[in-house]
Amino acid sequence: MTAAALLTGGLLAPALVTVVGVLAPAVVARNVWRLARTALLLTLPLAVSILLVNVLFFPGGQEVIFAVGPVRATVEGLRFAIETLLRLAAISGAISLFYLTTPPGELAVDLERRGVSPRLTFIVHAAVQTVPAMVERAAAITAAQRARGLDTEGSPWKRLRGLLPLAGPVLLGSIADVEERTMALEARGFTRPGRRTLLWHPADSGGQAAARWLMLAVVPALVVARAFGLLDWMG
Repeated sequence: MTAAALLTGGLLAPALVTVVGVLAPAVVARNVWRLARTALLLTLPLAVSILLVNVLFFPGGQEVIFAVGPVRATVEGLRFAIETLLRLAAISGAISLFYLTTPPGELAVDLERRGVSPRLTFIVHAAVQTVPAMVERAAAITAAQRARGLDTEGSPWKRLRGLLPLAGPVLLGSIADVEERTMALEARGFTRPGRRTLLWHPADSGGQAAARWLMLAVVPALVVARAFGLLDWMG
C-alpha cells in the first residue's frame, strides 16, 4: 500500500488506494474506529504541518485564495497539500492496520516458517513489541508511584515533574526484560545452527495467498502505468 500510494499521483488514485487497500480490509477486520484513531494520533502533527506549509508557502503558486502580508495561500498549494495528505493517509492507515490485526507472535513464527533467519525474526518481533511493552510497563509503574503518593496530575509543571521518577524504572525495567529474554532464548537453543522445527504456524488460506500475490503484482503494474501516462486521467 505504501508503494502504491507513492507511485500513484493526483487526487483520485491515492484515495482509491486508501479505500480499497486500507478501509475495505479494516471493515472486514472490524477495526475501522481503532484504525482511524491510531492513524490520526500518528499523523496529526505531520498532517497539520503539511497543510500549513504547502498552502501558505507553496513555490510558484499563481491562484491566490487569500493573502496576509507576504504570506499567500494558493490553490496550487492546497491541491498539493491534499494530494500529500491522501498519500499519508494510505501509508499510515496501512501501517496502523497491520499493527492492529497482526499478532507479533504469529508474524515471527510465519517469517521463520518462510525461511527468514531466526535472529532477524527476533529483531522484527522485538521491534514490534517494544512500544506496547514500554507503554504497559509505564502504566504499571505510574500506578505504583501514585499508590506511594506521587502527584502525576494537575498543572503541566506537576505532570512534567512526575515524569522524571518514571523514566528510570521504565528504562531499567526494559533493559532487565531484554536480559531475561536473552537468557531464556539461550536456554532454549536459540543460537544453535540449522533450521528449527516449528510445532505451529498461522493458518494461511488460498484467498490470503492470492491477495498477497495480487498486491505484489499491482506495484509493477502501477510503475508501467505511470511511465506510459495511463494514470494522468486520475489527477
